[in-house]
Amino acid sequence: MATSNSNLIAAETPLLDDTVNACVGFKGLPVRRSNSGGWRSASFIIIVEVAERFAYYGIASNLITYLTGPLGLSTAAAAAQVNTWAGASSLLPLLGAFVADTFLGRYRTIILAFLVYILGLGLLTLLATLPSVTTFGAQNADNATLNTSSVHQFQVILFFSSLYLIAIAQGGYKPCLQAFGADQFDAQDPEECKAKRSFFNWLLFGMSAGILMTLMVLNYIQENLSWVLGFAIPGIVMAIGLLVFLLGTMTYRFSVKGDEVSPLAGISRVFVLVVWNRKHHTMEQGEAFSIREVEEAKVVLKLVPIWATSLIHAVVLAQSSTLFTKQGATMDRSITTGLEIPAATLQCFISISVLLLIPIYDQIFVPLARSITGKPAGITMLQRIGTGIALSAIAMVIAALVEMKRLKTAREHGLVDKPEVTVPMSVWCLVPQYSLFGLSDVFAFAGLQEFFYDQMPKELKSTGVAIFLSVIGVGNFVSSFLVSVIEKASGGDEGDSWFADNMNRAHIDYFYWLLAALSTIGLVLYIYSTRSYIYARAWGTELQFSSEPCY
Repeated sequence: MATSNSNLIAAETPLLDDTVNACVGFKGLPVRRSNSGGWRSASFIIIVEVAERFAYYGIASNLITYLTGPLGLSTAAAAAQVNTWAGASSLLPLLGAFVADTFLGRYRTIILAFLVYILGLGLLTLLATLPSVTTFGAQNADNATLNTSSVHQFQVILFFSSLYLIAIAQGGYKPCLQAFGADQFDAQDPEECKAKRSFFNWLLFGMSAGILMTLMVLNYIQENLSWVLGFAIPGIVMAIGLLVFLLGTMTYRFSVKGDEVSPLAGISRVFVLVVWNRKHHTMEQGEAFSIREVEEAKVVLKLVPIWATSLIHAVVLAQSSTLFTKQGATMDRSITTGLEIPAATLQCFISISVLLLIPIYDQIFVPLARSITGKPAGITMLQRIGTGIALSAIAMVIAALVEMKRLKTAREHGLVDKPEVTVPMSVWCLVPQYSLFGLSDVFAFAGLQEFFYDQMPKELKSTGVAIFLSVIGVGNFVSSFLVSVIEKASGGDEGDSWFADNMNRAHIDYFYWLLAALSTIGLVLYIYSTRSYIYARAWGTELQFSSEPCY
């Protein structure tokens, strides 16, 4: 009898060496390594990410076409609006991460974000069905600016409200899903630690798969069939994504929060008190901080130079969905007689590059580099990021050269003042710059994502992902600012600025050269700021530091 009771207890209680520390299942019970988390759970997360990227890029990739077409904005104004919205979408995760890490938790925040996301996409679909908006676009397609008095104010407000609902949903979704996916791997288990690094690579693979499906299918539907259908499909896909996420619930691992003060609050108190003491030249005796709080504050502070010097990479990448698209729209896009590839679809070459290169990076490059450097990951996270920044600078040099050739071709064929006529230069000339962006993403995008997640305290992993996303957000705002300033400075009396609506009189090649120069300067500053960086690893209640990450 005693034997049967002990067997029953053993069956109901996870074995000590199989139990994942500081994690529970959905019902709050300890979880076994053998039947929870790992790739079993991460697979659901990657599938959900495919759905979300399909939905997001179903709006983002062709937004400039909608703004300059049905809504009648100028090229410069549309580019600024796209960059501002994309920037907000990437900055709001800072707020979403705070809510998740402090109040709701990642799981609940993800579900709430899904619902807001679906609402925003539904409103966009509703807007596209209203005839007065499309009528306005048809009548005002040549206007330089949006004349809001010519269209019903409610419809304009509804359009931008829908867009920013999606941005708010991004704020809750992006930092939490990526961090929640990485949480499914135990950093204290050597095998799962290695798997976590691969997870970030395959998460990028999933993102690129979703983006590719959008660019290959949805852009064509939007431009040739219906904007209503083009906005409705992303909403349906997001609903399917929510269902897939819920199906994986019983396999997920949930991090256990302690009863101590939130690390974010502790770190904030350290910074506030330091600033107060420096300002008043005093040392406050009433406040006491644990060694861990002080060390974590130092770790966060060390991330600032990495964050700042990575911004130029995001500024460069912002051009793929704005100026690259407008550039491609003027070129010969014919595939066969009567069939043209949508300009926005060219972005698919970023995704194709990532899909081809991620397996090569993960299965060939890492083992080869490991045999040379002796490092488990082949190269460090910071080396990976720096390589990506260098590649993005090279991409801008190529983009500038291609644009110079396009402008020369337009002049040679007398098309300078005929912007409606296709420049006889194949759009496939843009493939190298898009492909280099994809290669850059394999290094810098995945590297930044992993770095900021890895270096933050355990309880602030969502915040770490949000900090990574804020690089993209601020980069979009900086791009928008640069476009606005240069638009005014270069316009002159004749009005032919670098971003003139007539792309044959514009000089975006000058802008590309400027970005190439800024990228080179940014890379030098990045190398200088990272050369003595010491990696931090959090184990239990102590922080460990080393010149290499644990994997």
